[in-house]
Amino acid sequence: SSLPRMEIESSSPEETEAVAARLAGALRPGDVVTVSGDLGAGKTTFVRGACRALGVTQPVTSPTYTVGHRYDGISHLDLYRFAGVSAAEWGDLEPYFDDAIAFVEWPEAGESALPAPRVRVRIRHIDETRRTIEVEAEAAYLKDVFPSC
Repeated sequence: SSLPRMEIESSSPEETEAVAARLAGALRPGDVVTVSGDLGAGKTTFVRGACRALGVTQPVTSPTYTVGHRYDGISHLDLYRFAGVSAAEWGDLEPYFDDAIAFVEWPEAGESALPAPRVRVRIRHIDETRRTIEVEAEAAYLKDVFPSC
């Protein structure tokens, strides 16, 4: 897509959570955030940081075996097991998007069915500890989150 992008380097899970926390501050119910990256890149770490900033106190774990977790006003979905999302499967997923900020890991499978994301996050390995976090969103949103840029 042609939306502005910003790249942030993270040197630790704590830094990844801190970046996510900043992004979360500008989100509203109804927003969808897709989080993509290889296995072990830090997708769930990122979502955990955002959820903590949004007031979730319970453990934030990857919903790989359940499709999704719903916290207070926040949903965390993982589409890893999906090859694509059929109309029937969308029926199971849809409630997660109602009146919630929704974080979607492995969004590729659902791209045709999911609501358009407000923010796309891609996390890439640089090496053992460092990651590049690429954030794609409208300029106004990025300015809210990173006013210095």
